[in-house]
This record gives sequence, structure tokens and C-alpha cells, in this order.
Amino acid sequence: MATASVEKAPPSWPLAQLVESFLTELGDLTLFALQVFRWTARGPCRGTLVPSMFSVGVLSMPVVAITGMFIGMVLAVQSYEQFAVVGLATRLGQIINISLVRELGPVLAATMLAGRVGSSMAAELATMRVSEQIDALSCLGVNPIHYLAVPRFLSCLLLVPLLTIMANFVGVMGGALVCIKIYGIDSHFYWQNASGVIRMWDVIGGLIKPTFFGATIGIFACHRGFRSSAGAQGVGRAATTAFVASFVAILALDFFLALALNAVEGYIPDVQVQGKGL
Repeated sequence: MATASVEKAPPSWPLAQLVESFLTELGDLTLFALQVFRWTARGPCRGTLVPSMFSVGVLSMPVVAITGMFIGMVLAVQSYEQFAVVGLATRLGQIINISLVRELGPVLAATMLAGRVGSSMAAELATMRVSEQIDALSCLGVNPIHYLAVPRFLSCLLLVPLLTIMANFVGVMGGALVCIKIYGIDSHFYWQNASGVIRMWDVIGGLIKPTFFGATIGIFACHRGFRSSAGAQGVGRAATTAFVASFVAILALDFFLALALNAVEGYIPDVQVQGKGL
């Protein structure tokens, strides 16, 4: 009696599964982002943008202000000894201001907002997915992406740069407070050396970055909320993965945007920004 030969399926390697899962998730994220962009071109639904902007912008101001202030204060504390040794303590404002405007302000403000805003939006949308509210919107003839994702995406896109400006300003004031009031640096020479160090391109670059960061936070948070699995564990996982993915994407974007901005910098006229705050 002939025995039929049974072909065994090729073994699936963990690395191959990981790559396949990553590519599948990336493709789904890309398609979701394209849908958000398409519906954004039509504008948000009436009455949805203002509450979302209030939640993203107004409620985030205290957290962003405290973050920016302590960033500037820590920069002053960590840099004072090195500058004082070589007699350049009055020039501390230069390194504090340029570090805040070009790098630390946008990145750390966006990271804080990814934790506060991104996780909140992902958990809210995930709860709506689990409780079938998103399916109910579809049954009523309302596109869920247009009604739920677009106002949140626009709020992050528009308000994260504005919150970054506030973080930069508060950080500059916090660094000046430590240098002048704690370390006794003369305020006249401090501001005189600090003024004019920031160029207009630094300000523009410091606003381009948070614009991309805000769009990234909105897309990742809405995507994870819409794709949440069932149960309380799924809601918690959606909030966690939204923050982690946004944080990693912010760091990667910061690297590539820094390369691009530095490459373009040589073609921009050198215009300095005067004033105490900058």
C-alpha cells in the first residue's frame, strides 16, 4: 500500500514574522494617513474642531510651560561651571537660547505632548471602537475618519508649533532666571550677549520641526485608536503604543529634518533676530 507523501510547510522564522508584521502595520498606517489627508482637504465637521483644539492646546499649556521652564533652568545649571571656568559666564544665554529654539524646545515639547495628548486621543478613540460608537457613526452615514480623526489631526498640526513657541519663551526666561538670580550674572551683559545669536532661519527651523511632530502625533494616535483590539487591555495597549510609536517617530524625524535643514541653511540669507526673549 502506497503511502502518500505529506509536504511540510516551511518553518516560519521569528525575524520573518517580525518583518512581515512591521510592513503590514506600515502599510495600514500609510493608507490611514492618506485617508486622513483626503478628508482634511474637505475641512473638519462643524462643531468638532474647537473642542479638540481646546483639549490639545489650552489644557496642555501648563504642562508645556513647566517642561520648557525646567529645560532652560537645567541647561543653565549644567553649563554654568564650564562657562565660568573660562570666564564666559555672561555668554550662557547664547547656548541656552540656541539649544532651546533649534533642538530641545521642539523635541521635548513634542515628546511631552505625545504622552499627554497622543495617549489621551488614542485611549478615547479606542474606547469608542470597543464600545462600537465608531461603527454606529458609520451606520448613520457619517465617515468616522472625517468626524473623529480630522479635527484631532488638525489640532495637533496647528497647535503643537504654537505650544513649542511658548515652551521656548518660558525656557529662555527660566535659564535667564537661574543665571541672573542664582549665579549672579549681570543682566545687562547676559542679555546683550544673548541677543542676536538666533537667526531667522533658526526660528523657521524651530517651527518646521514641531509642525511635522504634531502631524505625526495626530496620525499615530488616531491610527492606534481606530485599530484598537477589544477589551480594557486593548485600550491600554492602544494608548501605550501610540506614545511609543510617536516618540520613536519624533526622534527619527528630528534626525532627518536636521539633515535637511542644515543642507538648506547655506542658501538662506543670514538674518539675526534681535530682542531679549530671543
